[in-house]
Amino acid sequence: MVRLYLLAICLVIPLNSHARGVYQHPDAFLAETFANKVPKAQFVWFTGEIGKTVKSILSHKPPTLRTRYWLQDKRSVWILEEIGKEKPITVGFIINQGQIERVKVLIFRESRGWEIKREDFTDQFKAVTLEKENELSKPIDSISGATLSVNAVTKLSRIALYLDSQVMKKNGS
Repeated sequence: MVRLYLLAICLVIPLNSHARGVYQHPDAFLAETFANKVPKAQFVWFTGEIGKTVKSILSHKPPTLRTRYWLQDKRSVWILEEIGKEKPITVGFIINQGQIERVKVLIFRESRGWEIKREDFTDQFKAVTLEKENELSKPIDSISGATLSVNAVTKLSRIALYLDSQVMKKNGS
């Protein structure tokens, strides 16, 4: 009986050790994205219509009053966070001319759902745009056992695309 218990512990610990962690520091993501020439951060405030829309997408009030973004030509980068089940998931988004170029899970703090960091999941977002009612232009496949993490990344992708559209509109792009 004790052997089975120890075997079970040995099997569980390696699985959980893959879950939590910093996969890439946000500064390294920015440096990689902009070839070490990171533009100055700018801010979008969650007030007025922008605040209402972000709240609607999240289904709750945003945890901060503003978020930073980095803009170079028609390409913006957003580092956003949303709660998976209990802890925030930090995700980097590159939006290029109104569509997702890349999604990368940067920091994962949950005990389950780490599979969202895999490229076969994040690649689903490539070339996705925002449609009417702030919905994505294509469905995103879920991952069994990671539903809340998938939902968090999907919401954040909608927010990144929405905020990008507002920034581009403001800049006349």
